[in-house]
Amino acid sequence: MAQDIRDLFKNEQLQHAEMPKNHEVRFLEKLEEAFPEEAQKPSKFSWLNIAASVVLLIGLSFGVYIVNTDGDSGIKPVKVAETETSGLGSISPELKKVEDYYLASINLELSKIKPTTETKAVFDGYLEQLEELNQEYIRLSEELNENTSELTINALIDNLRFRLDLLYRLKEQLQTLDASDESTAAQES
Repeated sequence: MAQDIRDLFKNEQLQHAEMPKNHEVRFLEKLEEAFPEEAQKPSKFSWLNIAASVVLLIGLSFGVYIVNTDGDSGIKPVKVAETETSGLGSISPELKKVEDYYLASINLELSKIKPTTETKAVFDGYLEQLEELNQEYIRLSEELNENTSELTINALIDNLRFRLDLLYRLKEQLQTLDASDESTAAQES
């Protein structure tokens, strides 16, 4: 009973019903009624978009201004975590990861600390200690380059750990000072 499909198409007399001549126009009208074009397209320049752009530009300009000026507080950034010698990375990739972790943590914690004029003296004292530790780290790195020993490696890691702990203590002390200043101000008023 198998039949060739080509024969079926040749023999079949299909009668196609023709569409009305204005069918396309009526379809487009109904489509426009269901989905009006103006409601789909928001206005290109609304006042809200312009205001948001202006606020963004002012914010960015202010940020650039703050970064490029030292400010009136007299507090200047100090590099306490970078060395000019090769350090632990020259020994092994694992020690490089340890060194990078501590240096990144030190820099992160240092960037989080924002001293005020009241806490500037405490902050400067800690920065002096950090600078001394940084100088010791440089000296130990030079010693490591001359003579690799486990004691020197441990001393370098301990130095990094101590610097990070020192920053944590500074952060806690500044928070304590700020809290005591706030409680004193609240009692006076």
